[in-house]
Amino acid sequence: MNVILWLIIASLSVAGGGLAVFLWSLRAGQYEDLKGASERILYDE
Repeated sequence: MNVILWLIIASLSVAGGGLAVFLWSLRAGQYEDLKGASERILYDE
């Protein structure tokens, strides 16, 4: 029973870390221009 509690705590902390990184990437503007990079490689400037 003790192992199950450790696994639950570990999985919640990993999920919380993943959520924190995702929210950080949203605030940093990582998803603002999704089509720009894909179209930019087609044109030679």
